[in-house]
Amino acid sequence: MPTFDELLVDIGEFGSYQKRVFLLTCVPGILFSFVFVGIVFLGDTPAHWCRSPAVDEIREKCGWTWEEERNFTVPQLKGAEGSFSQCEQYDIHWNSTDLSCSKPLSQSTNYSTDGIHLTPCKNGWNFDTSRTTIVSEYDLVCEHAWKVDLTQAFLNVGLLIGAVVTGYGADRFGRKLCILISVFGLGVSGVAMAFSPNYIMLLLFRTIQGVFGKGAWMASFVLVTEIVGSSHRRVVSIVAQIFFTFGVVILPGIAYLIPSWKALQLTITLPTFILLIYFWLIPESPRWLLNRQKIKEALKIAADIAKHNGRSLPEKYREMKLLEPNPEDLSNPSFLDLFRTSQMRKQTFILMYAWFTSAVVYQGLIMRLGIVGGNLYLGFFISGIVELPAAFIILLTIDRVGRRLPFATANIVAGVACLITALIPEDINWLKTTLAVIGRLGITMAYEIVYLVNSELYPTSLRNLGVSACSSLSDVGGILAPFLLYRLASVWLELPLILYGVIALLCGGLVMLLPETNGIDLPETVQDVETLGRGHKVQVKRNKSKTRDSCI
Repeated sequence: MPTFDELLVDIGEFGSYQKRVFLLTCVPGILFSFVFVGIVFLGDTPAHWCRSPAVDEIREKCGWTWEEERNFTVPQLKGAEGSFSQCEQYDIHWNSTDLSCSKPLSQSTNYSTDGIHLTPCKNGWNFDTSRTTIVSEYDLVCEHAWKVDLTQAFLNVGLLIGAVVTGYGADRFGRKLCILISVFGLGVSGVAMAFSPNYIMLLLFRTIQGVFGKGAWMASFVLVTEIVGSSHRRVVSIVAQIFFTFGVVILPGIAYLIPSWKALQLTITLPTFILLIYFWLIPESPRWLLNRQKIKEALKIAADIAKHNGRSLPEKYREMKLLEPNPEDLSNPSFLDLFRTSQMRKQTFILMYAWFTSAVVYQGLIMRLGIVGGNLYLGFFISGIVELPAAFIILLTIDRVGRRLPFATANIVAGVACLITALIPEDINWLKTTLAVIGRLGITMAYEIVYLVNSELYPTSLRNLGVSACSSLSDVGGILAPFLLYRLASVWLELPLILYGVIALLCGGLVMLLPETNGIDLPETVQDVETLGRGHKVQVKRNKSKTRDSCI
């Protein structure tokens, strides 16, 4: 009995039909990047200083500009010319009637501010009004600054929930339905976030964004890898990651042009609703339909693929009948299924660790290096450009030498670069920066390869759940990354790099224990996974027709 991969050979492994679906399913990657990294602009901290109702009255009376108010009434930081205190104010009474508009402190301080006591802000803050962010909206500065990081942590909590919930849903109810529901939920939660009445509601909608953002991104990724032939999975998997990077690259331009955080949030959210037309534009995964024993629907899609690819569905497939259903294929996927057999258990633990390592090192290096100082928008743009070479290196190597070696090498390069960077003296800054960039390149490659490898190592009935469950560890890593960075850096500035180096080197060794999947058909059953794990590559390809109970 032929397999779906053999069917693809007859109807086209990567024809015009698959290319169209591929481009459509890559778009959610752009929108997901907006959700994932948008906090950099939505949560940017503008210049601010303590607000005083009495000073507000003096400003109106004297006709001060915001800059004049700050120069006249805000304490200047010692040893930092032109820098003003953001969390403290003068402890004096500003409602005195004898204050001068040109030198308001001269009457009581004899032109010197050294003897004036300072006190924490009591009445909120004034913010630079050239741009608004959630920081200025909810006063997330000084003792409340940690709440900005909390918004990203809650997003990662949502991503973690979404990995499990939508992963199960896509394997249980189908890839297409999961994409459509996730897209709609992502749009609604994004709009609701822009109109959050308070900070608590902002956190709630941010979490919901994470749930549906993960569902839209992962289900789209799995769908496209399931409708192309094995020889093309590498290309579609890596190019799909480039769309995420494309979102990272264009976001600073959008943010630069839109100074209001609410308008920016709506701008990057509203296009999400356009993707609801995917109901008519993308198919359900025929591989998933076959696995669920829905042969008529699968053959109808297969015939449509063949038609658009300039071929026809051979009669031998039209006349096929189902084999007796296997309970493994019709049973609902369970998280425990990822650990039931020795090979599934081993690869699940290794992939989980690989996801966790990629997230901790990737986000840690971004936060530590910052790419460039000064202009936030230019620096963020450059940080996205740095990731592009990773995709091209992978495309050039992954089919020639396989998946495992580039996967392991990328982690090892990242680990070694981090360790060497930590040991280089501060006065050789150019070398530290260069090695940190090499480390960033290495971990970016590892992050992109793990997507591909993860989708190739699980059977169809558990593929979406396997990818979602394993990738959920990247969300755990995302939650821990800022805490690991700042806590360890408080002990020794280079200590985080030591941690990144050790965990990346360990990951490089562990991924060599995974089976090689280059040129191998996607496994359809758990037995295929076990066979592949024993290194019987040829047997997996030839004997699938005998062992696979979900084939047509």
